[in-house]
Amino acid sequence: MALSGGMDSTALLLRMLARGDSVTCISYDYGQKHAIELERASANIAYLRSEGHMVDHVEANLSSVMSSFASALTDADAVVPEGHYEEEQMKQTVVPNRNAIFTSILYGHALSISTVEDCEVSLALGVHSGDHAIYPDCRPEFYDQLMLALDTGNWGSERISIDLPYIDTDKEGILRDALDSCGSLGLDFDVVFANTNTSYSPDSEGRSSGKTGSDVERILAFHAIGRKDPVEYVDDWETVLERALEIEREYEVVQ
Repeated sequence: MALSGGMDSTALLLRMLARGDSVTCISYDYGQKHAIELERASANIAYLRSEGHMVDHVEANLSSVMSSFASALTDADAVVPEGHYEEEQMKQTVVPNRNAIFTSILYGHALSISTVEDCEVSLALGVHSGDHAIYPDCRPEFYDQLMLALDTGNWGSERISIDLPYIDTDKEGILRDALDSCGSLGLDFDVVFANTNTSYSPDSEGRSSGKTGSDVERILAFHAIGRKDPVEYVDDWETVLERALEIEREYEVVQ
């Protein structure tokens, strides 16, 4: 599976462990300005191992290639837009061809495991319905076509499948799934999600701004399940929550 260190992929990892899967995580350094997410991913792997849940973890360095891709997430001089997740300016946060690259690497790794261990392998990503409006590479039809190409171009593809359990699920549903998984695994939900990063513009201390579209979506999801987000924000929880609610109200008025 792809483990970004964000909320969605972390929930996916919990889900896979809760159902008894043997999991290999691949995290990607692609020159993203919010590279703190890689540290958070490693911290969660360490926490899981300390609780007896063994997970293989590989970090793939793609920064020499992908850091030149035109995106507000990789351009050091670009300002990450603020506001609602589905507003037009959020397209600046698209990283060209990112999920195709990530999935291709996952597929090659899955094929290699299948060959060496003589088994079937499923590759998994935490893409979700909230991404569909802005990110074309998070839509079901994209993965249908991509998997067709990968299956066509590789021997042994009949033993490889793809798992996208959140493709029709929103952030609230993802968090509820993570709560269930933590209960099954005996893990502290707050510890796990304090070790994540969703913000596209964390400060030098790794604190989330609470203002980018990804921040707002996360804050509203935690509010929806009646919990305070355990990740650290620049402002206090009451302030970031009220700001997120106001952004949501303004967006709904415009629609």
